Amino acid sequence: MLFHMSMAAERPEQAARMIAELWGGRAYPFPPVAEGSWIAMAGDDRGSAIEFLPLGTEFHEGEGDAMVRDVAGAPVRHGPVHVAIATELSIDQVKAIGARHGAPTKVCSRGPFRVIELWLEGTFMIEVLTAEMQSEYLAAMHFEGWEAFLAEGARIAA
Repeated sequence: MLFHMSMAAERPEQAARMIAELWGGRAYPFPPVAEGSWIAMAGDDRGSAIEFLPLGTEFHEGEGDAMVRDVAGAPVRHGPVHVAIATELSIDQVKAIGARHGAPTKVCSRGPFRVIELWLEGTFMIEVLTAEMQSEYLAAMHFEGWEAFLAEGARIAA
């Protein structure tokens, strides 16, 4: 089970506010790790959250028992990391929020389920799943469901 994750953003506050809106949650400053960071909180029973740190923030292990420390590094704009989140909103509502925040959106198939790709700052992919998409995901993302998908000849997207 995932409780929270962190990611870099050029505009951490705007990113946190957008995700909080998708969740029906709230966005707050997040000072514990890096100055200028923000957090989107879902307000659910798991404490689901995404921390947004300024682009270029790097985590480094603290000395001894000291906690993680942040170090300014070179900004990385693209990478293989993404996150999938749930929303109670409709496809049109998600697209409208994306448009308001300058985040391109489109509905895509992942084989046994669909997602809305929302591109934070045009570089970080967030898969947003509506209630119907969550049902598709949950029907496929267990051992037997995934093995059946693979047995049907699933292929890597070109």
